[in-house]
Amino acid sequence: DVQLVESGGGSVQPGGSLRLACAVSGAFDRTDCLAWFRHAPGKEREGVEAVCPNIGPFYSDSVKGRFTLSLDNAKNTAYLQMNRLKPEDTSLYFCAADYRGPRWSDQTRYSTWGQGTQVTVSS
Repeated sequence: DVQLVESGGGSVQPGGSLRLACAVSGAFDRTDCLAWFRHAPGKEREGVEAVCPNIGPFYSDSVKGRFTLSLDNAKNTAYLQMNRLKPEDTSLYFCAADYRGPRWSDQTRYSTWGQGTQVTVSS
């Protein structure tokens, strides 16, 4: 089994930055895709960004140019660098794996999820 543990959430003012981390452990297949989703109250869970070996990365239009997903294979950790944060980025952020295709932003295509980390952007 694969386990995912997110960290790095917090409160920040608009325009600020945060870096989220997703620690991956267990039998992770390095040909698998890793993705970040977010879920705000009253809204559907939204795909933020995903990266697959030799494919992507894929970004939501709402974060393109501001967020960057990177992988540190030595640390088995995926990072989501979030810059120029906006109040509408406030959400619970999750990482996801065990992807079955074909659409990266479809949450039903991932079978392993972390517990989430809260990001709050307000002045």
